[in-house]
Amino acid sequence: MLVESFNPFNNLLLSSIVAAIPIILFLLCLTVFKMKGIYAAITTLIVTIIVAMPFFKLPGSIAGGATLEGFYQGIIPIGFIVIMAVWLYKIATKSGQFDIVQDSIASVSRDQRVQLLLIGFVFNGFLEGAAGFGVPIAICAVLLTQIGFKPLQAAMYCLVSNAAAGAYGAVGIPVAIVDTLNLPGDVTSSQVALIGNLTLGFISFVVPFLLMYIMDGFKGVKETFPATLVVAVTFTILQVLIAAFAGPELADIIPGLVAMSALALFSRKWQPKNIFRINKDEKADAVPKHSMGHITYAWSPFIILTIVVMIWSLPAFKGLFEKGGALSALAVNFNVPGTMNAVTNKQNELTFNFFAQTGTAILITVIITIIIAKNMSFKTAVHLLGLTVKELWVSVLTICFILAVSKITTYGGLSNAMGQGISKTGAAFPLLSPLLGWIGVFMTGSVVNNNSLFGPIQASVAEQIGTKGSLLVAANVAGGVTAKIVSPQSIAIATAAVNKVGKESELMKMAMRFSIGLLILVCIWTFICSLFIS
Repeated sequence: MLVESFNPFNNLLLSSIVAAIPIILFLLCLTVFKMKGIYAAITTLIVTIIVAMPFFKLPGSIAGGATLEGFYQGIIPIGFIVIMAVWLYKIATKSGQFDIVQDSIASVSRDQRVQLLLIGFVFNGFLEGAAGFGVPIAICAVLLTQIGFKPLQAAMYCLVSNAAAGAYGAVGIPVAIVDTLNLPGDVTSSQVALIGNLTLGFISFVVPFLLMYIMDGFKGVKETFPATLVVAVTFTILQVLIAAFAGPELADIIPGLVAMSALALFSRKWQPKNIFRINKDEKADAVPKHSMGHITYAWSPFIILTIVVMIWSLPAFKGLFEKGGALSALAVNFNVPGTMNAVTNKQNELTFNFFAQTGTAILITVIITIIIAKNMSFKTAVHLLGLTVKELWVSVLTICFILAVSKITTYGGLSNAMGQGISKTGAAFPLLSPLLGWIGVFMTGSVVNNNSLFGPIQASVAEQIGTKGSLLVAANVAGGVTAKIVSPQSIAIATAAVNKVGKESELMKMAMRFSIGLLILVCIWTFICSLFIS
């Protein structure tokens, strides 16, 4: 439910500048003032309310309801997912499975640049496709730290990598949602996937090389070029083909699986001439050999996680909880108090469905892992859960405040004002189209929400300037995934996963230049594509 007054000053430029104050403030709090994430989020929430209520005429009841909605969604599903994912990791570590996982990774290559390709890029992409919602960032960042990567570096690598898979995350929802928006020009998800491959495929191909550059400069790109090319070509081509001809649902899952296998097989015949280790003095000791049975056992938590999450993501499974479904009684809908709007006469409605949550899928994985794990009792597992909650509660609370800011900017019309302001650039709009997506994801932390919010604006402007609507909607997605690198929600999840809560500003500073760099590339590429597509 949006408040319609998105131009309170009767000057779209001024209104969009005022609407951008929360974004600018949050960036300043984290980068210039170096505030902890929780304090930056609280400060930004207060200022957002101050901007939204008097200037954008947001009723106090809706501001309160939006805050409540943000907190609810910060806990369910996001907080639930993060806590369950880190708990699963702790159990795998305590049971000794993680040691074998590390050995199996090291057996592919002792070169940590190749290990980054394997875990940080392709496994990250696979998990993004299967689960999304911060799961790949949390799990892959922890995996990297356990094989010798510094915590914040590991988090930053995973954030950058996630840009290649974010468009088709959580079984393709960010693109699939286009079909629910009734966009002008009959823009559909299949059109966005087909034409969007020009932009989205561009990101997927570039990111592996960017990772090698970040880690070891041009020397790293040169020395790992064959392996990086195998990963980039395999992942990108499969992602493009599947998205175009089979739909967005499997456009991360299958490329991730195949690229992992391709890299492992290629590494049997080829290794970098110089083995790169982050710790230069570290000796490249022989990797312990393990039987296939032991390796399968060690990876079983992640194998089980993949299977369970994919089941949870199937339309048939989701249909069980929809209206008329066999388990629809388990889905409880409730209105947010205080959000009645006199114009629409409707309230914000939230749904509580414990069994359909991705976090529940991870919980089931945890329970199965406890049962089959050696030297692991339920008492020990419960103790590890307590430690996990103790470590993460500040981060989850930070996410709640961030989402409250997002909801207020949406319901107050601030996001709409920024979008309309950018859309007035006319023929130059394709150049700035991805920027709109960047803003949407930075504020909401979600490519899905971004497409819901700005997809209609992109398609509408495309009609006015004679450009293909599906191209600009795809650009909205592409710009959005570059913002996932520095989205406050993603930053909070990443710092929590590597046990660096309070270091949000440092991580954002590390990642920001790569987010902006990729955004600029996407802007230029989209503009070039718009000259030939109409």
